[in-house]
Amino acid sequence: MSNHPIVHIEIPAKDNRAAGKFYGDLFGWKIESDAMYNYVQFMAEGGPGGGFVEVGQSDAHVEYKTDSLLVYVSTDDIDATLAKVESLGGKILMPKSEIPHVGWWGVFSDPTGNRVALYTSMGHGA
Repeated sequence: MSNHPIVHIEIPAKDNRAAGKFYGDLFGWKIESDAMYNYVQFMAEGGPGGGFVEVGQSDAHVEYKTDSLLVYVSTDDIDATLAKVESLGGKILMPKSEIPHVGWWGVFSDPTGNRVALYTSMGHGA
């Protein structure tokens, strides 16, 4: 079983390209844009990296809004982790879903209502 490190963070922004420029200039992060998915990613030395998502955009059951960073935690088995979330009083917001050519993710809320995403790389099992 993995040690569950934080592997990705999504920062909501009104303009994801402008946010990428701001954080790139501020911290020296490497910034890459993916026009196909309208997604701007950052790579921070020492990690984790992440991306900037447009405020108001929704992806399945997740809506992005200011003051709501989405932290992705690695797991070897999203389904088992989501089952454990429910057993501990959390709520599944989005079941395991594929990110084409990348991996899988799911989203839950803890008993307080904080949203957390789970992630499994395509290279680390289904």
